[in-house]
Amino acid sequence: MTDHNTPQLTLYLAAPRGFCAGVDRAIRIVEKAIERFGAPVFVRHEIVHNRYVVESLKNKGAVFVEELDEIPDATRPVIFSAHGVAKSVPEEARARKMFSIDATCPLVTKVHREAESHHGAAREVILIGHEGHPEVIGTMGQLPEGAVQLVETVEDAHRLEPRNREKLAYITQTTLSVDDTRSIVAELKRRFPALVEPRKEDICYATTNRQEAIKAIAARCDAMIVMGAPNSSNSRRLVEVASREGCALSWLIERAQDIPFDEFENVKTLGLSAGASAPEVLVDEAIAAVKARYETRIEIVTTAEENISFGLPRELRPEG
Repeated sequence: MTDHNTPQLTLYLAAPRGFCAGVDRAIRIVEKAIERFGAPVFVRHEIVHNRYVVESLKNKGAVFVEELDEIPDATRPVIFSAHGVAKSVPEEARARKMFSIDATCPLVTKVHREAESHHGAAREVILIGHEGHPEVIGTMGQLPEGAVQLVETVEDAHRLEPRNREKLAYITQTTLSVDDTRSIVAELKRRFPALVEPRKEDICYATTNRQEAIKAIAARCDAMIVMGAPNSSNSRRLVEVASREGCALSWLIERAQDIPFDEFENVKTLGLSAGASAPEVLVDEAIAAVKARYETRIEIVTTAEENISFGLPRELRPEG
């Protein structure tokens, strides 16, 4: 029986949302390594940018470090995060005689190989991305210092002064805003007509799909919640997309208890999504929190179907 004192709310659930194939693979790598080699297994940097995931893996026997010299036992496996690492990191691991397993997302590895290919062809490489992000650090670290120029904004693209305007190529971080990147690329192409593009889009399918799903619901929503961590690039881009598409009340939320329900006074329609490193359990928590306060009608809005998966590295494949 409906309680007429309970406010009503329509919840638009974006699909696709949450884990992408690269994140799922990275988490499986840590779990499989613990299963095969026992605990502890060391992980350099957060395996993916989500506190819930990191804490759950810690409980299973993963130990997270920022640098290899923090690992007290060089005989234990060390896993490199999904964001990828500079070439100097596996080189250091080999020098220390460590057993390392690379959990870099294959789509990030693709960008690394592109950077190497352009450098081998004597092209100066422009990387569109966010300074300081682990993926950007890892990608720039594939080439000698000074071989990559980082561009973050259209203004950066306008000011860029390459060594040779005729020998240029660009690559991108995989988790950028599709629209922002399009504007930056347009400015680069305007200034440098000989610019060589990626053969296939560098921004990954999951980033693109999640942004398109947000666009499909943002105009209908009085507010939008994106489940994800504050250091998750793709999650932050989803909030920006929602705001740009007209949903002014848009928040990045780590856990359901962080939802600012006191700001929901005039909210009748709510959008809900999750970044590519946020597990579905966090979405379920958010839905339960909404249902506890509202008579909720849920509408799933699907803009793409995803069936991509990546295999485990050879070190963790079944033996025999």
